[in-house]
Amino acid sequence: MDVTFAGAIGGLAHAYVRAILHPAILNHSVRVWLLADHLGRQQGLEGEEREALAVACLFHDAGTAAAHDGPQRFEVEGADAASTLLRDHGWPEPLVRQVWEAVALHTSPGIAERMGTLPRLVRLAVLADFGRTDLIEAGDRETLARALARIPRLDIETALGDAVVAQALRFPDKAPPSSWPGGLLAAHRAHPDGTGVNPAFDTGYATIF
Repeated sequence: MDVTFAGAIGGLAHAYVRAILHPAILNHSVRVWLLADHLGRQQGLEGEEREALAVACLFHDAGTAAAHDGPQRFEVEGADAASTLLRDHGWPEPLVRQVWEAVALHTSPGIAERMGTLPRLVRLAVLADFGRTDLIEAGDRETLARALARIPRLDIETALGDAVVAQALRFPDKAPPSSWPGGLLAAHRAHPDGTGVNPAFDTGYATIF
């Protein structure tokens, strides 16, 4: 389906992540944008701040891509990548910082929600795409569901969990024990021959996602 990303930089962000992300993770990122944008427009989000939200949504899992498989947690690698894009295009530092926080904190329950508009919206949109139905008003759910259904999930839970674990197996410091990546890594090590959705991903719905 045709999706717009609130401006030229949003479009550039989409073109960039489309080239590097696993298809399932890319589709998830676009769905997160549609959900976050819906919530943001209800709060009057517009202009450059709305475009910054698009960048944050599109980059929130960019750290799972080989291009950003650095020594830090995938959330931080993605946040750094998004910040670099915005700084390279002369964006104001306060918005760059908000995007960084939105990406870096999206797996941090109870923190992202209190760090400002963009971190809160990205977190809520991720929650909504992974099954939380109470975050969207009842009258809007059918319309959003139709739009989201046109962007296939492609087993995102398996693809995302596997991507995070693959990185952590190579660089264990990317998955500290108290983090969501750490939980995925521990579950994989407990059942290394397991297939499908990582058990820690499922339990993460209540605590992380």
